[in-house]
Amino acid sequence: MISVADLVKDPVLPGNYFAADAYVQGDFETGLIENRKGARLIALPDVLLQAIYTGLDHEVGQATGVVLFNCGRWWGKNFYRRFVEDVSEYYGRPLADMEMIEFLQCLKECWKTHGWGTLDLDVSFYQQGFLVVKTWDSAFAEAAPKATGQPQCFAEAGILEAFFSQLTGRDLHCVQTACETLGASNNYFVLGLRERVEPAKAWLQEGQDHNTVMERLCRTQTA
Repeated sequence: MISVADLVKDPVLPGNYFAADAYVQGDFETGLIENRKGARLIALPDVLLQAIYTGLDHEVGQATGVVLFNCGRWWGKNFYRRFVEDVSEYYGRPLADMEMIEFLQCLKECWKTHGWGTLDLDVSFYQQGFLVVKTWDSAFAEAAPKATGQPQCFAEAGILEAFFSQLTGRDLHCVQTACETLGASNNYFVLGLRERVEPAKAWLQEGQDHNTVMERLCRTQTA
């Protein structure tokens, strides 16, 4: 028979580290926002995000995507470092020792609490060498110019490329294959080695949708 003493001697399992009501703190009247460790957070209003797209288009034109992508890569490297430190410390074990479902839940909650929308990870193409990230209600897509003919979530693509490159220890490349700015219900990002995902860019130029691009990418790996 299990005694009450046996039940209470183990530490209490921690809850959701990124729960919004616990993670986001500070004095909203003065504009000071911090996370639960006291690190400063910054709020990016929609009008500022829209101005970033407009300003870059005015200053650098077609290079806007490259600039935002590289900013995302820098952001993603720092985001990964903080994510690993915070999650490992809070749950008392290295990220590498966590179950996939635990890691994914933490990433989903982190993404949502930071106001980037909702995220999900599709590993069904893992054997072919690809990871697919699905997001929706993206703040970046909401602020980006619409109906341009090309996906516009450059910053998100850079963040995901840097994050998953460090997570896997491989130099991955990220290509966005569907975008809310083009009328899609979701944003899709495909991650893999550069030489494997690079052909997707040409197929997107042809007007191929996400499912067709994935079929072609997988076919090239089995040919």
